Amino acid sequence: MQWRGRRTSRNIEDRRQSGGGAMRPRRGGGGGRMGIGATLIVLLVGAYFGVDVSSFLGEGGGLPTTQTTSAPRGPNQIDDDQEAFVATVLAETEQVWGQMFEASNLEYSETVLVLYSGGTSSGCGLAQSAMGPFYCPGDQRVYLDTGFFQVMEQQLQAGGEFANAYVIAHEVAHHVQNLLGTLSQVNTQRSRASETESNALSVRLELQADCYAGIWARAASERLQVSQSDIREALRTAARIGDDALQRAAGRSVVPDSFTHGTSEQRQEWFFAGYTDGDPQNCDTFSPRTL
Repeated sequence: MQWRGRRTSRNIEDRRQSGGGAMRPRRGGGGGRMGIGATLIVLLVGAYFGVDVSSFLGEGGGLPTTQTTSAPRGPNQIDDDQEAFVATVLAETEQVWGQMFEASNLEYSETVLVLYSGGTSSGCGLAQSAMGPFYCPGDQRVYLDTGFFQVMEQQLQAGGEFANAYVIAHEVAHHVQNLLGTLSQVNTQRSRASETESNALSVRLELQADCYAGIWARAASERLQVSQSDIREALRTAARIGDDALQRAAGRSVVPDSFTHGTSEQRQEWFFAGYTDGDPQNCDTFSPRTL
């Protein structure tokens, strides 16, 4: 994957040097290392690629929220290599989805990606590193503690630049689902369903996001010179974060009814389907009786 020297997105809000509740972006500094144990890391990865943040916050109705603010104006000020990477990948998602929406006579509204370290406020409540990367439909932002990339590499042996790009592309895919109305429809159905049925709907939502991430990888492959080893890296990551793999890693029995993101095989299958086909219409994870 060759990303250096390419256009970077201006839709980056860097809060890594801000206090937990601060809303004013500040520049500089790298992502912090997360001081959490192996058990908590497994729980963190279980929440990874999340979208329904309320399930991670429990009954935290009193947690602080923020008002939606506009993206920074003008060219984004890149202060370090990590921010440059994230801003480049985000720019590539903007180009891919902007073109796809335009081809369908739709307008793509870009998301803002918030970089933070440790904790920050969001339109969905308090964002903490232990929640993993997530998309908040309340303010249409992606939240990323870049220290999570270290967790992937050190605890899951699933690191690498393209694996990290897959993380970003998956979260942006939730934004795409939100713009298309899929996210709100599914969340409405989940609110009326039993726990088992809600989990099953969550799996379908997450697998569609994996498929969309694969579509992004295909569309951006020539510009970023994505290699087959990069694709294998993404597939290896998908395998490591399957619900069945995470439950085994935690020393638990595999309980399919508790799955919220899909098995390792399913996550690999749907990412690769998006990559090989490139058509969002074929990312329909809701119609099949079985996945």
